[in-house]
Amino acid sequence: MPKGGRKGGHKGRARQYTSPEEIDAQLQAEKQKASEEEEQEEGGDGAAGDPKKEKKSLDSDESEDEDDDYQQKRKGVEGLIDIENPNRVAQTTKKVTQLDLDGPKELSRREREEIEKQKAKERYMKMHLAGKTEQAKADLARLAIIRKQREEAARKKEEERKAKDDATLSGKRMQSLSLNK
Repeated sequence: MPKGGRKGGHKGRARQYTSPEEIDAQLQAEKQKASEEEEQEEGGDGAAGDPKKEKKSLDSDESEDEDDDYQQKRKGVEGLIDIENPNRVAQTTKKVTQLDLDGPKELSRREREEIEKQKAKERYMKMHLAGKTEQAKADLARLAIIRKQREEAARKKEEERKAKDDATLSGKRMQSLSLNK
């Protein structure tokens, strides 16, 4: 970087010259613009103007928005070269009156998948509670086995307790008989 914080010069660059045709076109455009502005100031609301101009202004009101958008979008080389791209979609702005809020809203792919996932889960749970799924059948079989084991364990415990009670009763009778002698 040169001293003083300045950027480098433009020594190696090619010089650009404006052709006389371009200069003439620019001057004519400026003159035309100035004359149109003067006519607008003198004409005021346009009631005293030509009927042709009034018709043109009525017709051009609708297309002015499109022309302005078209002029704004063209930048750089686009003004010189006409490009027809079939894939390019011109963005149009919608007015508030044109918006359809009552119509069905289209869900995004993620939202759709999320809803489908929830519905599938609900269906599965219904079938699971009804005992129609493989997992539900396996769970019910496992529960039946556990129930049988618990019943058997409770029966054995009851038998052991009865046996113990009988043993203690018979032992007390023996003691009482031996004491009575």
